[in-house]
Amino acid sequence: MTAPTRVLVCDDQVLIRTGLVTIIDAQPDLEVVGECGDGQAAIDLSDRLRPDVVVMDVRMPVLDGIEATRRLAGAGVAQPVKVLVVTTFNLDEYVYEALRAGASGFLLKDAPPAQLLHGIRTVSAGAALLDPEVTRQLVGRYASRVRPADATPKDIPLTPRELQVLRLIADGLSNKEIAGALVLSQETVKTFVSRILTKLSLRDRVQAVVYAYRQGLVT
Repeated sequence: MTAPTRVLVCDDQVLIRTGLVTIIDAQPDLEVVGECGDGQAAIDLSDRLRPDVVVMDVRMPVLDGIEATRRLAGAGVAQPVKVLVVTTFNLDEYVYEALRAGASGFLLKDAPPAQLLHGIRTVSAGAALLDPEVTRQLVGRYASRVRPADATPKDIPLTPRELQVLRLIADGLSNKEIAGALVLSQETVKTFVSRILTKLSLRDRVQAVVYAYRQGLVT
């Protein structure tokens, strides 16, 4: 029997945190191993409990979810933990920074329980969780903070076709949509995506989107 996915829930609002814990713990393939109300506690508990996924709020006392995510999943972390950011999007202007910090994806707090559970399973399996439409709004809105005004593509070790696929990823298209746009099979698109991530030393599609905007490949 496969061991359940171990989840740590971090949210400073007790009512929301309790609801998340209840929903997650009711699943036979998921197990809440801990809960906390600030980013520093999330780091401390992660070091001790080694969860498979941390469900992370953004705005919290002591240490916010962005910095906590950076310390748990950012570049250079020896044993990174997968982080799923759960946010109120319209209020949290720093979700983009959380993705840059290493989060594997994000969900809105008003998402239905089934979407939350799917998100945890997706992130646990090593895939990124991005809602295409929200991704377009989110990254398009905040990418200018980290991209120079005169940014132009340069020194990117990708073929023209791979660049084309990367731009479509950054536009928020799924593999199926990319396949339709380029008249390719979904398997071929998956191969291209894998090559792109490998060549650019990126972990997942989230990082690919951020990379494309920082390099000025999309506007």
